[in-house]
Amino acid sequence: MRRVFGVKKDKEPPPSIQDASERINKRGDSVDEKIKKLDAELSRYKEQIKKTRPGPAQEAVKARAMRVLKQKRMYEGQRDMLYNQTFNLDQVAFASEGIKDAQQTMSALKSANKELKGMMKTVRIQDIDNLQDEMMDLMDVSNEIQETLGRSYNVPDDIDEDELLGELDALEADMGFETETDGVPSYLQPDKESDLEGELNLPSAPTGHAAVPAGRTNAQAEDELGLPAVPRASLRG
Repeated sequence: MRRVFGVKKDKEPPPSIQDASERINKRGDSVDEKIKKLDAELSRYKEQIKKTRPGPAQEAVKARAMRVLKQKRMYEGQRDMLYNQTFNLDQVAFASEGIKDAQQTMSALKSANKELKGMMKTVRIQDIDNLQDEMMDLMDVSNEIQETLGRSYNVPDDIDEDELLGELDALEADMGFETETDGVPSYLQPDKESDLEGELNLPSAPTGHAAVPAGRTNAQAEDELGLPAVPRASLRG
């Protein structure tokens, strides 16, 4: 059967944009080479026209130059057409790359959207609000515990702050006053004995026996405290 109908040939894959662009660029390079050759030939013909005298010879050279010039213009038109095709292919390739980038972006966004939806199912706003409220309550309780532990046991609650400020001012004034001898503040000096006798204006106590005045036989002696002695009775008849 294969000999009668033959074998089905596999279809060649269509050329890609890159392949088509490379092929057109090669054709453009070939056309450029032909244009360069024609330019060199035209330059030679121009020199011949300048050197020859007007006449049939010069006209023949001009005819050949016109034919080369026409070929050059034809190749230039082909080159421009190839350049336009290359530009169109570049535009298509750019658009194709942009679409591929957009497809990749959409695929990445879909994957991220799916993952984000799965994560949002496990996180609820109400749970976050409840957690924040619990944390605030715990912080308040912690502050109350710290204040309670830092409370002083011996300090009464009904202390007058104005009275404390007055005592503090008096203490500062007392600390500023120093004695002339050793520079010790008055509140650190030992207590002095009060001079009660000076305050009451009492006479000083004598320290010895008082002198007996002359002419008195039965003088009364004073005791050590300055009081009059008691007279002694005589046993004589």
